Amino acid sequence: MRLKSSLWVSAYLRRCNGEGVFAAVVQRGAEEAGAIFIKVNRLDGTADLFAPAPQSLLDDEMAAARSFSHVTAAGAEPDVDAYLVRQRKFDSDLWIVEVEDRAGRNFIDGVVA
Repeated sequence: MRLKSSLWVSAYLRRCNGEGVFAAVVQRGAEEAGAIFIKVNRLDGTADLFAPAPQSLLDDEMAAARSFSHVTAAGAEPDVDAYLVRQRKFDSDLWIVEVEDRAGRNFIDGVVA
């Protein structure tokens, strides 16, 4: 059984803050099972973006945990924001969490393909 999105996001924010990195919820999604997108702002005009991993990439053990796919690596921040706007039009229940870290650390345990 998977953790509720709201609980996962709360724990993720706590982990980032515990590492001394600022993170905040930009858009609050569905409490139970909203998709979670993580934007890592490198504070130099670029950003990394992590999206929920497609279920087809996950085996049975990984399906219960939150896994993420690296969508953009050090892409232009306006392009990442435009991608998120398109995703919001498709799914209004999604979560967007923004992390600010010059080193680009993401603190995500389950990153796949």
